[in-house]
Parts: sequence; structure tokens; C-alpha cells
Amino acid sequence: MATVVFDSGALIALDRGDRAVAAALVAAVADGSVAVTSSACVAEVWRDPARQARLTRALAGFREHSLDHRRARLCGSLLASAGVHDIADAAVCELARDGDTVLTSDPGDIARLLRAAGVNAHVRAV
Repeated sequence: MATVVFDSGALIALDRGDRAVAAALVAAVADGSVAVTSSACVAEVWRDPARQARLTRALAGFREHSLDHRRARLCGSLLASAGVHDIADAAVCELARDGDTVLTSDPGDIARLLRAAGVNAHVRAV
């Protein structure tokens, strides 16, 4: 099953009503793909649920993965390997598998992290 992985920037785009990102989510679900994100990304974007109705609705359909002790250590090792510093980006890349699509506002760092992880995922800038 294919997966579409959303980083913080993609979640912000959903929250702001970005039609292209919303369409990508709808198309992914229609094709049987799973939408996933990391709790680290949610923490970066969650501010006021009363004002974030779009985000709240969208996240209800996501698989949200937390950073348990195993994932946290994998993210730290990945950051060191790639020479970058954003924990949420590493958490996104830790979720991606070959053939998945990562929707991101930071395609350079995401591509670098995916290479370091040895994952051949598609990076789509939002």
C-alpha cells in the first residue's frame, strides 16, 4: 500500500486551505493510499484548534506516528548521517518507504535525509 507522508509545511498548507495539497490528499485516499505524519510535525503546527478546523478535520483521517524511544534514536542517527538538524523532518523521513510520496515545504533537506536513510521516495514540494 502506497503512503503519502506529510511534513509540517504540508500540514500548514492543508490548514491554510491550499487546494493543491488538499487535492493531493483526496487523490491519495481515493487511490487507496494512506496519509501519514509524525506527532513531531503536528506539534510544530498545532496552535489553536478552534481556528484550525481544516487541520483538525484532515488529521482525523491520518495515521499519526509518535516518536517512541526507538524512533527517536533512529531520527537522531539519521540527522547525524545527513548533517541536518530538524527533528520533524527526520521523523517524516523515518516514516517513508521506497515508492512513497513525501509532501514537503523543505524538499532539499527531505531529499538529503531520504538519501541518508537509503529510501527511494518521491519528494513533492508544496
